[in-house]
This record gives sequence, structure tokens and C-alpha cells, in this order.
Amino acid sequence: MAAHFGRRLYKGAATTAVAALAVAALSASQAPGVTADGPDRQSAADATPSPETAEGSGATGNSPYYTDLPPLNSPNPSPSASTGTDTSGVSEAGIPATVLDAYKKAEASLREKKPGCNLPWQLLAAIGKVESGQARGGRVSADGTTLSPILGPQLDGNGFALIKDTDNGAYDGNSSYDQAVGPMQFIPSTWEWAGRDGNGDGREDPNNIYDAALAAGHYLCRFDWDLSDQRDLDRAILSYNNSTEYLNTVLSWLEYYRKGTHEIPDGTGTLPVDRSDTTVRPTPTYPSSPSTPGTSPEPGRTPGKPSGAAPSPKPPADPDSGTPTTPPGTTPPTPTDTVDHLEDAGTAKLTAMAGDTFGERLRARAETDAGKAVAKVRIRFTVVGDTDTTFSGGESVATVVTDSSGVAVAPALQAGEKTGPVAVRATVAGRTVKGVAYKATVTERAADTLVRTGDKALTCVPGGEFADPVELKATYEGGAADQVAATATLVTSADDPAVNDKGPYFKDADGNAVRTLGGLRTDANGLLKLPQLYADDTAGAFLLRVTTAGGATLTVELTVAAAETESPAPSAEPAPSAEPAPSAEPSASAEPSASPTA
Repeated sequence: MAAHFGRRLYKGAATTAVAALAVAALSASQAPGVTADGPDRQSAADATPSPETAEGSGATGNSPYYTDLPPLNSPNPSPSASTGTDTSGVSEAGIPATVLDAYKKAEASLREKKPGCNLPWQLLAAIGKVESGQARGGRVSADGTTLSPILGPQLDGNGFALIKDTDNGAYDGNSSYDQAVGPMQFIPSTWEWAGRDGNGDGREDPNNIYDAALAAGHYLCRFDWDLSDQRDLDRAILSYNNSTEYLNTVLSWLEYYRKGTHEIPDGTGTLPVDRSDTTVRPTPTYPSSPSTPGTSPEPGRTPGKPSGAAPSPKPPADPDSGTPTTPPGTTPPTPTDTVDHLEDAGTAKLTAMAGDTFGERLRARAETDAGKAVAKVRIRFTVVGDTDTTFSGGESVATVVTDSSGVAVAPALQAGEKTGPVAVRATVAGRTVKGVAYKATVTERAADTLVRTGDKALTCVPGGEFADPVELKATYEGGAADQVAATATLVTSADDPAVNDKGPYFKDADGNAVRTLGGLRTDANGLLKLPQLYADDTAGAFLLRVTTAGGATLTVELTVAAAETESPAPSAEPAPSAEPAPSAEPSASAEPSASPTA
């Protein structure tokens, strides 16, 4: 709540003076590394939210909270302490087991997701103590869901902020006004974008301590604050509930839990007693909602005005500036109060391939009802619907302050793997005014060029298998086209894309011949290596066609031919003739000898 309440006495203090001294001593210890007498000292009470650090009604709608402060004695008293020592510190320091586990799990998650935030789980414990008394002393089921709903009062403007129903009663059961819900007391409109699934059950339930603790951690870390820095820590707490008393109370419990705590059984935690709404309610900040005449405790009353008098009407707008004038003695409106609506500030067509960053960024302009620009207003951009597209950094919500021209430019959108339309909404943080709806489109990953990585001829004998694999590289606008879907088909001819039922083929998981392969995808470097190719008994030239999303196509020639047979080698010497060579000289004829007569 916005007003500063009187600080309550610490438990165990004997007198008001003792309590005041204790509070002063504790306040002096809040800022790590800063001495009480140092020139740079700034007490928690001096820290006030600004348009740059606090969002309207915060996570809780500035709902009431518990104002109990930690006991004076240490949460870890010395074993040698006398039996008469007040041991209330020991019981106060105990945190129910499931609740403590949720805080520590949230811290571990934020340490991984946002290491620069330096979120301590003790801060979640401090906020959980102040908001709900650690889920009413740990009355939660095994999965972390509260055994009964924890609801703040309806925010009807009667002493509280005016927040009309935003969830049709889905979370708080109230279809007229919003109420803070769950152990970390989120209002429904905040939970819509801040909700997280902390226990992995697929739901984002504000009544579950795991979900709520993780959501609170992300909420406190959403502006890249470093919570190890005291000024950023103060800003983060004030953004949760815009009250200096709230800040001081949370810081007190944070310091207390840092000194020591321990696990206790669920349902046995110490329940707080004192609440901020049991004291005089503060005057509502204009113009959230004027109170009904005659209601207590007289919000909007000015000196000299009788009790129960009607509140002052809304100041007239200055026709030249478009900004309401402020009568003397009233709280001036903040820039956020003057916003009447948002306009699209020239956002172009939003299209990106899956996995890529959108080249265009969302732009929204805050304007008064007279069309004047409003600077220093927080604009919340929220990605909605079933999509894995996020802003850079992995968040689905980004909050940006408008510049001097009233324009807020969202961080770049990062396309996820789910293709199709994406919806983004821009709203004014802390106000319910006309926003801007944007439409974006995520297209399938694509390639515009496909080439072979080698030029060796691809051949095979009938009935054999191709020795060399078919490897391709896909690119898009000159860069590697990674994770692009592709299809490989053995086609009939260059002019006929029908599947060829003969020739080379792939094998499916059962070893059967297939001549079309779908479900292929390039790797991180745009490379695509096809499975082993085989050949049936048909010889000839065949064509393999590979196509990718985006239209890149490549046709590869495959040859199936029988191996060539070798001819016998000729003899070195001629074979000898079978007939004898003729004689060089003719033979002489012999004369017969004459026989003598008797």
C-alpha cells in the first residue's frame, strides 16, 4: 500500500523506546557494505519508487500484507544461552519444508536463467512471510498447492487500488473486482504474464508455492536488476508492493533469514497476526478510484471538509497539454495516470523463419486522450497463445519505458520452432486502457540453394550398392541453412517427377526398398548426408532429386552398369607352321645300271 504506516514494535521488546532502538539498529544493517555514518548511506525509508523502477500497482495490486517484524533475538541462539532466553527467534526462523524447498528451487532456476540478478532465496522467503505467513504456516499439499485458497480483499477502490475484474473470476472467484491470489499474492492480471510452472506439472497455478515462488523470482528479476546491489534490491521490492513500510518490513525479514533458518514440518509454521489493513487506510492515489461518500477512513478528505463529504471530482484537462491540472493540496497524477490509449508506432510486417530473430521490432506509443505523447510510462509487451516464440533472453514478457516521444520499442522477437501466427499484446503497466495487438508469422526454415559437396561420379553394378554417399549443402542468402526439411526421390526422368519403380533405391527400417525419403533435415552447418543407396538388377542412368523447404532443388545422376570383361592378351611369338619347309635344291635323278648279257 502506498502510505507509510507506523512501524510496529518488535516482539520481545519491553518498551516502545527499546523497540525503536532495535528498529534503528536493524535499519542501519540493511545495506551491505555501507556504514551507518558513511556519506553515501541511504536508509530503506528514503527509497521511493520512480516510473523507471516501479510498475503501477505492482505484483499484488498493493494489497494488504502482514506487518509483523522479526524478533530481536538471533534466529540461532548460542547453545550456552541461559534457559531464560527468549527462544521465539528459533520458531520464527523455521520455514515449512515444502515452502523452503520451493524458494530454493526458484533461486537455483534464476541462477541458471538470469545469473546477473543474484536473487537470494531468502528474499522470496521474506516476501512469502509478509504476503501469506509462508503459505499460512506451510498448509500445502505434497505438490505445493495450498490446502485452501489464500485471497486478499477485493480491490474495489475502497481504501485499496481499484482493479476491476480481469480474469472473469478464474483465479479469485470474483467476477467484479480482482483479488490477490496465493502464497505470493499475485493479482490475476499480473499472473497472466508472470505465472510460471515451478513443479513441472504443466500448469501455472498461483495457489501452488513452487509456481508462485518461481514467478516471484522472475518478477523481481525482470528489469535486469542486480539484487546484490541495495538500490536495485529496493527497487525490486517496491515494484512488488509500492509502499515504503512494505519495503522496510521485507528487508527486516530478509536480514533475519540471512542470519539463519531451518526446515520445519509443513503446517507447523508460526502464523503472523498484524496486517497493514488493520490500521487507518491511506488516501488512494489519484486517479485510481475516488472512494464512495461516507466510507471509512475518509479517503480524499481535505482540511476543513466535513467527514463523509464526497471526494473532489476529477480535475479538468488542460486543452493545450492534454494533462489534467492538479488542484493545490492534492497528489499530482503520474505520467501513467495520464495515458488514455496506446497506438502502434509504425511497426512493419513481422515475419521470420523458425529459429531466426525478427528483423522488425514492436513499437508502441502512449498517448493522452488529446493525442499527446506521454514519456516515462512502462509499456508491457506480452507474447500470447500457443507458441514458443519469445523475446530475446527467452522471456515472453518485456517491459519498456516510453521515451520523450512517447514510444517504447520492445526487444527483438526470437522465433521458435512452432510455425504459424504469433500474437503479441502491448498494454500500459498498472492501467486498464486500450492497448495494441500485433500479429507476427513464423515460417518454416528454408534454403534457396542446394549443391553437392563433391563431384565424383556415382556408379554401381546391378545388385550392388553405391560406394560413395550423396552429400549436399543447403544455403539461404549465402549462409548455411540449418535444420531445413528435405525430401529425396528417385524420379522417372528430368521432366517426369513420378517415382521410378526400377533402379537405385534406399532401404527402410525393415530392409524394404523405398525410392522416396521424407523427414530429412540439414545439420547445424547446412549439410545433408543421404542414407546408403543400393541398386537392383536394372542397368542404366537414373536420377535422384532432392528438394528442400524454400524451393531449393538439386538433381543428381546415378549410373548402374555391369563391370567390363577383359580381352585375352596377344602372344609374343608367332605359332610354328604344321607343314615342313620346302627344300632349297631339287634332288638329282640316278641312272639305272645295265646288267651284263650272257
